[in-house]
Order: sequence, then structure tokens, then C-alpha cells
Amino acid sequence: MNLANFPAHAPLAVQTRGQLVESVHYGSLAALDPHGTTVLTRGEPGARIYQRSALKPLFAVAMVRAGLELPAGQLALAAASHSGSADHQDLAAKILAEAGLEPAALRNSTDLPYGTAERHAWIHAGNGPTQLAQNCSGKHAAMLATCVLNGWDTETYLHHDHPLPTLIRAVVAELTGEDVTITSTDGCGTEVFALSLTGMARAFARLVTAAGGTAERRVADAMRAHPLMVAGTGRDVTALMEAVPGLLAKDGFEGIQLIALPDGSAVALKIADGSDRARMPAAVPALLALGAAPGPLEPFNNLPVLGGGHPVGTLSGLPSS
Repeated sequence: MNLANFPAHAPLAVQTRGQLVESVHYGSLAALDPHGTTVLTRGEPGARIYQRSALKPLFAVAMVRAGLELPAGQLALAAASHSGSADHQDLAAKILAEAGLEPAALRNSTDLPYGTAERHAWIHAGNGPTQLAQNCSGKHAAMLATCVLNGWDTETYLHHDHPLPTLIRAVVAELTGEDVTITSTDGCGTEVFALSLTGMARAFARLVTAAGGTAERRVADAMRAHPLMVAGTGRDVTALMEAVPGLLAKDGFEGIQLIALPDGSAVALKIADGSDRARMPAAVPALLALGAAPGPLEPFNNLPVLGGGHPVGTLSGLPSS
């Protein structure tokens, strides 16, 4: 391991307990204004980072461009890291069924539902890990439906040289403005790409500002119209899209967060230690710097830290200046 290749991350969020700083979350962040100009950076936003599930909306754009026609709720699920509720699983199965496929056609990994309440209910009902319950099943179902539509092989849809991954790489490169030169395998089995945070912010801005009817705008509109499909009850990504009209948000494992405001300004960040808890607090100061109204964002920052069941500190994003 070459330590010289570590991104030069900077502090993004701080947890206090009593009078002391208890923990510091480092990371990198890029914020772009509606013209695509970088107006705020932290750390090293130009470093290549695996963007994990934040890539899913870009995958969905590629599939729509390939002719995939789905109702808005199903399209939102194609871009989702869903919680695994009955509604999520049923909708993924419906995408498959309408393409003439069974869940056995899925090639994603098996898992229990991602959402805490959904997982407990699933286990209590005596169920184990399945591919439909896994949080990426909507994406995989949509990938299979796209293959059926185009006459592409459904057995090998995860292979690097298959027509669908080849198309996805090209679309991701176009939307981010960056060549896809570093790839690996994501947890669910699809390819994952190393891209800069600046490039990802650029891509999400393009989704919300694209002309009506384009694949980009259709994906963005579907996600914003169906935030419960994108994540689930109690999930911060869903809550944020419900709180701020027109906002588009998608998280990714290992501390990735992408957010675009309706005017085309956008934030992309990575928490260096992969912490999920620091994503939203780190994003809020950047959103405020871009002109977002503070009121709807307050529940996502200054999160209470408990001692004996009572607030004794906060987890907060560091101010943008």
C-alpha cells in the first residue's frame, strides 16, 4: 500500500460530548453552483473514489437511453438502494415479471433487507437472505429488463464486455465528464467506477437541469416523485427529498453522498472512514453555502449525542467558511 496515494482529506464533521470534541470525521467535498463552477471544496475532491450506489441514477439513465420504459415508481426503484420492504421487493419482482423473467434470473448477491425495521420484520417472519431483499434488486431487475428489450444475453449482464455495462460506462463518462479508467466490483456484483467528487456533482446537476423528457430528467423526476422507493421509511435520503421540494439525493456505501438542488447546484462528498452517520451533517453546510433554505435542513445537522438518554452533545457538519 502506497501511503502517498491517500487522498488529502480534511475535517467535515465533528461530534462533541460535553465540553470536548469526541470524534472527527474527515473526508472530501465538492460543491458546484448552477453554472457548474466549483464554489466550495474540502479535502481532495479531484481524487478518484469508488462512488458505490451513488452511481445508480447514472446507470438508470443509460437504461432509459437503451429504451427501457418503466412507470415512475419502478424507475425510481431502478436507481435505489432500497430498504427491502414488501413494496420494494414486490416492485422489483414486477419489473422482472413484465419482462417475462423470474427472480431466479437475478445475479445480484443475496442479503437481508437493508432497513432496520424491514430487516427485523423479515427475520421475525422466518425469512433469510434473498436476491429480491438485497438493496440493489431494483437496479438488477431493470438491467435484466433492458437486456430483454434489446435482445442481449441475460446470463452475462454483469460481465465487463456485455453490451449493457459497456453502454453504462459510456454514459457515466459522458455525464461526469471523466473517463472510466478504474473499475472494480460493487457489493451487489455490478461494476463500480472510481470517479472524482467534482465529476459526480457535475453529473447530478445534469440530471436535474436536463430538458423534460430526456433520460436524465426522467430519472431525476422519478426519484423526486417517489423518494420512498429510492431508500425507504426513516432513511435520511428519503426524508431530505421529502423536506426540500425538487432536491435530488442519493447515498452510497462507505460514506458517499450526492445532492443536487433544483437550480442545478450540487454537492458530492465522501467520508474518509466510510461512516454513514456523518454524510448528512457534512453536506448541510455546503448546501447552505449554495443558498438552500436552512429550516428544512436543520433535522439533518446538529444531531443529538446522548448520555444517559439525554442530549449532551451534537454531531455537526463544519461550517463552509
